[in-house]
Amino acid sequence: MKEISYEELKELNEDSYKLIDIRDEGLRAYGMIPGALAADFDNDDEADEVIKKIPEDKKLILYCEVGRKTLNLEGLGCLEGRDCYSLTGGYIGFVRASMAAEQEDRKQKAEESIRKKFHKSIFSPFAKACKTYRLIEEGDRIAVCISGGKDSMLMAKLFQEIQRHRQCSFELKFLVMDPGYNKDNRELIESNAKALNIPITIFESDIFNAVDTIEKNPCYLCARMRRGYLYNEAKKLGCNKIALGHHYDDVIETILMGMLQGAQIQTMMPKLHSTNFEGMELIRPLYLVRESDICKWRDYNNLHFLQCACHFTETCSTCHEDGTTSSKRLETKKLIAELKKTNPFVESNIFRSVENVNIDTVIEYKQNGVRHNFLDSY
Repeated sequence: MKEISYEELKELNEDSYKLIDIRDEGLRAYGMIPGALAADFDNDDEADEVIKKIPEDKKLILYCEVGRKTLNLEGLGCLEGRDCYSLTGGYIGFVRASMAAEQEDRKQKAEESIRKKFHKSIFSPFAKACKTYRLIEEGDRIAVCISGGKDSMLMAKLFQEIQRHRQCSFELKFLVMDPGYNKDNRELIESNAKALNIPITIFESDIFNAVDTIEKNPCYLCARMRRGYLYNEAKKLGCNKIALGHHYDDVIETILMGMLQGAQIQTMMPKLHSTNFEGMELIRPLYLVRESDICKWRDYNNLHFLQCACHFTETCSTCHEDGTTSSKRLETKKLIAELKKTNPFVESNIFRSVENVNIDTVIEYKQNGVRHNFLDSY
């Protein structure tokens, strides 16, 4: 019997053929190809009855579970004189092809949504941050660090999109560190990367085990260790920068938390020179992108990403570099939301406050580790 692939089947006019499922009832209970007729070819009378109902000018596309049984059906009386084909790979082949097609559709939809629906709210502020803070420069080789969450996955797609514009020549390496994920979490990262056409490079570490027994500030230690591993691996790949997925909301929460929790005025910088890895730089290209818009992009494309997978919390999306727990961040997030009810500009005001520091009114400040008091020059 002649074979036909799922791709070839899709090229045919649906009115020109009829699908026939020859599997037993137990297997059909798990699903059939839409529009197919069921026929038990172990029962000649039943098979003959089904075939007679199909117009003679239609092709007969038969399928079993994996595409082997249908190849041996040639010569049966009920198929004599009919144009018959065996579907390559059978029902399992159809499922895999459908998943691949769905992934291609998902990739195209995600990319198109960045160019159209979310161009103003996501791509434009991403590009603005890159230009304003000079995050991407000619000849860069950037390690795009992917944790598996919504922020880093979107960042990877935005890098691919801005590279497509060819305004600056730079290279990308999409780097995933497995600090001890369980099998399901790692597979989720891999499947999302494949669906979104992100060519990831995965390396392993034992960070989760290393901090598992730490009682004081495990998140801080985890974050510092993760960054060190990422810098080291990025340098092996010849990169001069690592990109992290911190967004606008992370920035304003850090500013407010510094004041309320740490008794200091500080912010999360858009880029930093590494103190331990010479020639390496950290950049944050989502610096001006709102978290709510990232969530809208995720939900619009029906994507499901990894949450924090460590042993300490299941609520935060990533370990924060300042070692703050998810509860402190959530508390700050709720405070900002409450303040916004009476002041719609509170978020931008917090962000701009560290751009408008009046040094003449500061009692004391620290620069390069040295403290300076206003009385020194009063």
